[in-house]
Amino acid sequence: MTQRDAHHMTNKAADQARRIARLRQLADGLDSKFRIPGTSLRFGWDSVLGLVPGLGDAVTVIPAGIFIAEGWRMGARKRVLARMGVNSAIDFVLGGVPIIGDAFDLVFKANRRNLALLEREMGIEQVKTPHPA
Repeated sequence: MTQRDAHHMTNKAADQARRIARLRQLADGLDSKFRIPGTSLRFGWDSVLGLVPGLGDAVTVIPAGIFIAEGWRMGARKRVLARMGVNSAIDFVLGGVPIIGDAFDLVFKANRRNLALLEREMGIEQVKTPHPA
């Protein structure tokens, strides 16, 4: 391996780490930013926006697209990207059902699932993000 090849691989790994860090931050904000007092149940902006009929679930499709696009840019296999799409579609369809969808959003956490798929695909150790009590 030449020095140039090693430099390219180092840059690629650093770029991948930056992308995963941004996606981790996005997933945390969307799926687990807040905690219901007295419980260990966490929720994020995806659940909050989902309370707005129609609009909330439509808006949360944008971050789902970001996860899939970043996965593609990082070289994830088609089956991983397809699974991410399925997770996002399930979240969109079931999350759009009044009341039941809001409860579903609290437990399904499509963005965290998609992050885990990407981390596993890229061979990155999955990090449990600490949350303040």
